[in-house]
Amino acid sequence: MISKQTIDKIFSTIRVEEIVGEYVQLKRAGSNFKGLSPFHEEKSPSFVVSPSKQIWKDFSTGKGGTAISFLMEIENFTYPEALRHAAKKYGIEIEEDQREFSEEAKIAQSERDLLYKIHEVANDFFQNILWEDGEGKTIGLSYFRERELKDDIIKKFQLGYSPEKKNAFTEFALEKGYTKEILEKSGLSIFPENSPAGIDRFRERVIFPIHSFSGRVLGFGARILRSNVKTAKYLNSPETEIYHKSNVLYGLNQSKQAISRKNVCLLVEGYMDVISLHLSGIENVVASSGTSLTTEQIKLIKRLTENVTILFDGDNAGIKASFRSIDMLLAEGMNIRVLLFPEGDDPDSFARKHPQEYVENFIENEATDFIDFKAEILLKDAGNDPIKKADAIRNIVKSVSFVQNALKKEIYLKEVSKKFQLSEQSLFNELDIQRQITDNQTQKTHQQKENTPVKMEIVPFDKEKEDPFLFDVLFMENKLIDHMLMFGDVVLKRTDGENTEYQITVIEEILHHFEEEHYGFLAKNNEIIINQIKEGIQNDELRSGSFFVTFMDEEITTKVVDALLPKDELENWASRNIYPPNYGDKVGDQVKGDILLHKYRYIDYLIKQAIAELENYRTSDESKYFELIKKITLLKQASMRLNDMIEYSPIKGIYLDKMR
Repeated sequence: MISKQTIDKIFSTIRVEEIVGEYVQLKRAGSNFKGLSPFHEEKSPSFVVSPSKQIWKDFSTGKGGTAISFLMEIENFTYPEALRHAAKKYGIEIEEDQREFSEEAKIAQSERDLLYKIHEVANDFFQNILWEDGEGKTIGLSYFRERELKDDIIKKFQLGYSPEKKNAFTEFALEKGYTKEILEKSGLSIFPENSPAGIDRFRERVIFPIHSFSGRVLGFGARILRSNVKTAKYLNSPETEIYHKSNVLYGLNQSKQAISRKNVCLLVEGYMDVISLHLSGIENVVASSGTSLTTEQIKLIKRLTENVTILFDGDNAGIKASFRSIDMLLAEGMNIRVLLFPEGDDPDSFARKHPQEYVENFIENEATDFIDFKAEILLKDAGNDPIKKADAIRNIVKSVSFVQNALKKEIYLKEVSKKFQLSEQSLFNELDIQRQITDNQTQKTHQQKENTPVKMEIVPFDKEKEDPFLFDVLFMENKLIDHMLMFGDVVLKRTDGENTEYQITVIEEILHHFEEEHYGFLAKNNEIIINQIKEGIQNDELRSGSFFVTFMDEEITTKVVDALLPKDELENWASRNIYPPNYGDKVGDQVKGDILLHKYRYIDYLIKQAIAELENYRTSDESKYFELIKKITLLKQASMRLNDMIEYSPIKGIYLDKMR
């Protein structure tokens, strides 16, 4: 198990804005960063990252936490996996606590963990064969060098080689203790009846590992080198629990920083297209790996940029089939340009023929918008046929109908109008027709979903909302806990009954109030937080929000993030010359007033409880009955005194002298 010292070092070193920034396109908003939620489809950014507090909050889903919890959420990492990933990124050496590790080793790994592990083992095996084995160097390494790949690029993409022996890796993995079952589920090995020792799926092929966004190996692509064998040129891993080809883009892990920095993604087809462009110094490139582009893949790109340039081979026979990809990109709000390489060239060959500057200038200057691209392709086939020409224009307008932004849509239509010398009105009419077709298709899909039987579920009863007294007490309880988390170490200046000045922290003042009232917490999470705070005080440590954001309890972490990043953080009021009072500007008055208001609400709640209890003793226990009457009277007197003391000003954010 990772030692506490290492965990502390990881948390003190990592930067939440850097880790989140690899997955979400962040833009500065005052002291924070904002972006679109990676967990929820949205058009307006509701995802906030606070560099000063080192936390994030997704207001669309309610999720929030630290950089480590973000990695756990987006990559489905376990806590140790997230820590190891962050440590690797920041070059932190992992120290293991051997006593705890020996216990941890006794816990059986899940199948998912084993799938990740066996792919890691296979990746190391294939790379080792390429660099160290005679067959690997003679065949695999020679092939990559014939393709003019330098050693650093080969290592950057972790390319490898699977030897000719039919079960070389299978035998190696079985000796390591991996089972036939996990080898079959990973797709790395096949166990037919006539070969009980197993067969390597990728034998005698060069290997292209397929990585997740964060760099974990999910599967492999493999290319056969012999031309006299009747088999598929490229072979990919089958779908597994960890590998879904529709959710992965080749090269994204190696290219994500360049994509984010240049704010544009080059989209190609094959592995070698990506690798050759990297070799030439152009790194903002990913491949769909020969599969049709999916919405999930587009969303991966959109985390980093909204600008995509699609690079096509000069003699690509499937260009028309790619029109669907253009429509999908437009539907996701992407800005698209398209480039056709000269006939006989593809991104791989073109990048190897020309220096970096020439390739970059060619892409920049020759790429066109999707209207010009579709017009060039479709009108070439239409010739002078007016019907085919009308169909081509209709096809272009159909693509425009997928554009989400109304202003962009109008500009595109004006462009089409100018290009084909057609009236804007006729194009807008055609746009309405295309929109109706799309809406009808969407409506049919919704109707199919509505006709699906819905399983009835019991909604849990929300007790505190049913009881207004209980709700008021819980509201103020949460507010006081929020003060402790947000401003716990702030020192307040107070005076006692003899007008003597003294100093006390927010944590100590609120804690004293709870102990003075012998208060029983209504929310379990609040009780846990208070117990941790008390433990900290015993150790001469003030535990406020920064302590709890690393607390390994999802509910508590969420509560703390809610306190540290209130919803106001979504608004950048200063950009509109609006400067509302900040939460905490008058923290001393706020804490004092909220303590009094909590006491007031709590007394009301106790009065209500006592009145309800009173009826139980009216005839059965006269002594207990009058004791409760006395208690209710005293509580009501206390309530009246507090009523005279408290008034809250929502404008100034402080409590005044009297309560109306």
